[in-house]
Amino acid sequence: MNFKEDFPIFKNRDIAYLDSGATAQKPQIVIDAINNFYDKFNANPHRGAYTLSVEATAVYEDTREKIAKFINAKHPEEIIFSKNASESLNLLAYSYGLDNLKNGDDVVISIMEHHSNLVPWQFVTQKTGSELKYMYINDEFELSKEEIESKITDNTKIVGITHVSNVLGTINNVKEIIKYAHKKGAVVIVDASQSIPHMKIDVQDLDADFLAFSGHKMFAPLGIGVLYGKRELLNKMNPFLMGGDMIEYVHEQKTTFAPLPNKFEAGTQNVEGVVGLGAAIDYINSIGYDKIQEHDREIVEYAREKLSKLDYLYIYMTPNAENHSAVISFNIKGVHPHDVASILDSENVCVRSGNHCAQPLMRFLGIDSTCRASFYIYNTKEDVDRLVAGIEKAYKMFEKYINR
Repeated sequence: MNFKEDFPIFKNRDIAYLDSGATAQKPQIVIDAINNFYDKFNANPHRGAYTLSVEATAVYEDTREKIAKFINAKHPEEIIFSKNASESLNLLAYSYGLDNLKNGDDVVISIMEHHSNLVPWQFVTQKTGSELKYMYINDEFELSKEEIESKITDNTKIVGITHVSNVLGTINNVKEIIKYAHKKGAVVIVDASQSIPHMKIDVQDLDADFLAFSGHKMFAPLGIGVLYGKRELLNKMNPFLMGGDMIEYVHEQKTTFAPLPNKFEAGTQNVEGVVGLGAAIDYINSIGYDKIQEHDREIVEYAREKLSKLDYLYIYMTPNAENHSAVISFNIKGVHPHDVASILDSENVCVRSGNHCAQPLMRFLGIDSTCRASFYIYNTKEDVDRLVAGIEKAYKMFEKYINR
């Protein structure tokens, strides 16, 4: 099946879009759902007793229940809406980390983390006198069991781990990491931003304490994210933001806060984003994760085969295909990634270049930046062929300047 037909942008632009790790394109079903909300239901949820507001509230809360079912949360109130995964992770750092860390405690994260699951922990550990420690990858760009178990100790109170690296595409065994961290008494925060577009997430099976993701990487609009948290943990946490709709009673010198999930959703929310996220989930369910993963394997394996034939290319990915998702980072030896990306753009091939909000990982790898091709359900082998042709063009343009 040609899934590109579901996406209006591909009818308007002849592009090989290989930057879904940054944001996915939007299917017509999502665009229609947003338009339908504004045509028929636009009002502020939780704010009015009139019918239109009540209906807007129902649309908003129905999507919360849909997301809870989608990731198998026990309770709908364990689903907190945010702007994106970055906000969700910052919420955890401020509302959980600041109140639960002290001198002598450790926070353990991987060197693969996006800045959103790294910089907040730098801030919190410095404020609390706790220590930030890293799990480092091996030569196959994976976390070994020995590395995990040597870094997560009895002093570890929080473990932050990306499910899939946004640079390397490495799939981390978060279930085993969670199991081991819990033995040591630590709470585990999973960044599922790069995994949930491609694979089924079951928070109860994982036993994740917290899990964050962005909607826009899984076909939803920009500006909508989700934080999942176990109810007993969320209930103990202080609000992150304060304002309308998250309070119970306000007196001149004292305020009591609303119960979950409202406690963490201050002010008017991004209702159109929530609606779009609900439609994106419907779209994913209509395809099925089995088919998405089958497509990912086919496209990534084809890309791996084609790119590995280019002897002037550095490729940063695990050789173990079963531990790799739909991201391939690469460099042409001696050519800056921005130059490569610009030449690819001239061929209507869209890739990301830069440090991908993962500067510590780049330094660990001994590089400044990479090009990154990230794939999704609408990509085809023709897109890969266009990528390879563009890389070959870039190499030929710089070949005489490269000291191989």
